[in-house]
Amino acid sequence: MSTIEVESLTKRFGRTTAVDELSFTVPPGTVTGFLGPNGAGKTTTLRVLLGLISPTEGSATVGRRPFRELADPARTVGAVLENARFHPGRTARHHLQVLATAAGVPRGRADEVLAFVGLEPYAGQRVRSYSMGMRQRLALAASLLGDPEILVLDEPGNGLDPQGMRWLRDFLRARAAEGRTVLVSSHVLAEMEQTVDEVVVIGRGRSVAQGSLEELTAGTGGTVRVRSPDAERLAAALAGTGVRVQLESLDTLIARGTTTEAVGDLAVAEAIRLHELVSVATSLEDVFLELTGTDDVAGPQAGAVR
Repeated sequence: MSTIEVESLTKRFGRTTAVDELSFTVPPGTVTGFLGPNGAGKTTTLRVLLGLISPTEGSATVGRRPFRELADPARTVGAVLENARFHPGRTARHHLQVLATAAGVPRGRADEVLAFVGLEPYAGQRVRSYSMGMRQRLALAASLLGDPEILVLDEPGNGLDPQGMRWLRDFLRARAAEGRTVLVSSHVLAEMEQTVDEVVVIGRGRSVAQGSLEELTAGTGGTVRVRSPDAERLAAALAGTGVRVQLESLDTLIARGTTTEAVGDLAVAEAIRLHELVSVATSLEDVFLELTGTDDVAGPQAGAVR
């Protein structure tokens, strides 16, 4: 099976550097999460990897070859980029048959992948009638036409309901168990925590951290939940010591990179009353916020970062 290798990748658009000396490897047999805030350079990196744009410096290769040099790209790499587009007047089956013909794949493969992603009952419907989640499944079906060794997915869970998210998670884990290579970029950190083996975190186009999920969560400081009638004053005091603080409500805050003992000692020194002080398990979201310096946790799903 093939390995994805990004080596000293730099991509500039005029005076703007979108990716800056980025390097990481995605080995076979793993699901690797590719994470970063909006504007971090994730999509640019994936577009270079897929041959859609050229690097300014460095390289992004599949099996040590640029995408454009692959002899049989459909059987090597399957990709889903965010906001995949479809002709609204085509049926799902026709859309996939056209892609199969272009890729040198038997047209009958279209019905196979439609059944696999759960769209077989809707294969004859025009795509204009599809929901966002159905379009996402159709995009995934297209990526599977060549039964590729590698999957590169950008926000593959967009529009999926909880059942669909669980199906996607199980599917990605099964691909990795077969020895295939999976690189997935997503803002839904709670879902990524249940799916990935390895994590690559970038910020402002540069590598911030890489390693297994266990290594990253073990390598950060503790996370503490505090409830106090003087939460704002305590937050300011903690921030003054370099602790990352997020106010959850008027009387509750989350402190990252510290311990209950340190928070308790500071509260005593500042004469701040505490009503609750507990250590909480470090999550991928905690790691992400600490590494990237972002607190923009928002959106319709818990654990979603815009």
